[in-house]
Amino acid sequence: MHTLSAEELVDRENHAWEELKELLDSGQNTYVYAPAQRKDAEDTLYRLQVSTRSYLGAVAYETEGIILDHGWITLLGSGGESVFGSLTSWNGVSDKPCVQALEGMMVVAYDVAGGFFALDTGKFGRTGEVYYFAPDTLEWESTELAYSGFMNWLANGDLEQFYQTFRWNGWQDELTQIQRGQVLAYYPPLWTQEGGGESSSKAPIAVEEAWKAALDGR
Repeated sequence: MHTLSAEELVDRENHAWEELKELLDSGQNTYVYAPAQRKDAEDTLYRLQVSTRSYLGAVAYETEGIILDHGWITLLGSGGESVFGSLTSWNGVSDKPCVQALEGMMVVAYDVAGGFFALDTGKFGRTGEVYYFAPDTLEWESTELAYSGFMNWLANGDLEQFYQTFRWNGWQDELTQIQRGQVLAYYPPLWTQEGGGESSSKAPIAVEEAWKAALDGR
């Protein structure tokens, strides 16, 4: 199969970023991002072989990553100072991997509760569908969304309802204390009967620690 160059993967005429940015700007959930470093952006497109015609390619090319919903969700881009890791370093296609990659899945985002979002690339036989590794069940569950639908959900979805049992009063303020690359460990854990957003105590841990649960639960 012919490998496309970064130049060939940047589609100037049908670049999805403007459409995606409009979606995020008009969405009900907060977002912030740092623009990608051009060299990293081109390298990411090349290694993933995705075009900027797609939302995934647009995020990879235009952002280091996107922080959504007051810091609750980190969406991976081409990496940089503002986010931990990148679409390449999380997925085994980088010279400097930041975690052990999970075969048949492509991690695209993680949340502060230790949940992970990943595209099925062969693991479950539903290629292109976004799955969620739920910290309360320790299982991968299909969202039944493609990446574009997932982006729409990040912008406009009822995240409050989705994360209802993981959250607590005043969580927005507490997230300001979380450092880049940290998530929260709940005690008792969310997968126990006693665990929950209000009932568990929480302490920051490295996201790599939380990722081990996803690898173990594969």
